[in-house]
Amino acid sequence: MTATTADHAHPARRARTGGPADGPKILEHVLGWTLVVVLAIFVTGAGLM
Repeated sequence: MTATTADHAHPARRARTGGPADGPKILEHVLGWTLVVVLAIFVTGAGLM
């Protein structure tokens, strides 16, 4: 078996990033942007920017 054949044996194998395994993608995006907004409010309120 060559290296190219081994690569095609598992095309669905991807690097895991630690996010939800099979949750809805929209929920992940909404929670991510909510975190960004809350962090921006905190930074602005603390006078760091």
